[in-house]
Amino acid sequence: MPRDIAIRLANHDDLPAVLRLWQEAEVTPPGPTDSLEGLTRLIQDPGGVLLVATLDGRIVGSVIGGWDGWRGSIYRLAVTPAWRHQGIARELVAAISRALFAKGAERISALVEHEHAWATGFWDSLDGLGYQRDPKFIRYIADRKRTIR
Repeated sequence: MPRDIAIRLANHDDLPAVLRLWQEAEVTPPGPTDSLEGLTRLIQDPGGVLLVATLDGRIVGSVIGGWDGWRGSIYRLAVTPAWRHQGIARELVAAISRALFAKGAERISALVEHEHAWATGFWDSLDGLGYQRDPKFIRYIADRKRTIR
């Protein structure tokens, strides 16, 4: 990772730049945090963590961590295309992992789109950080817009 990169907690002033980063990095699919309101809720929630990687004051990477009281989850790992393959994503994963374990997480999982070979390849390379693919689970989701009430 370049020496001038710093990883820190995001603040409210960072949120527009995080949204721009996600557009530039083509983070998909859009989710509930893809708005200033959603990101504001995230950084105000004691279980939420949004980290940013900065270079000369510019946000070049981000990652979201969530903690539900015993499990940690990682979402929205993104690095601007110009700074990929520099170790920034790996450092963001290490930093969010430390933050979630410090909150008390017993286990951390990451949601990774299986059709993105570049993403699964990255996560497969993180065995040294303790991350391994777990074929035992299938993910089921309920979307607020489609869920029966």
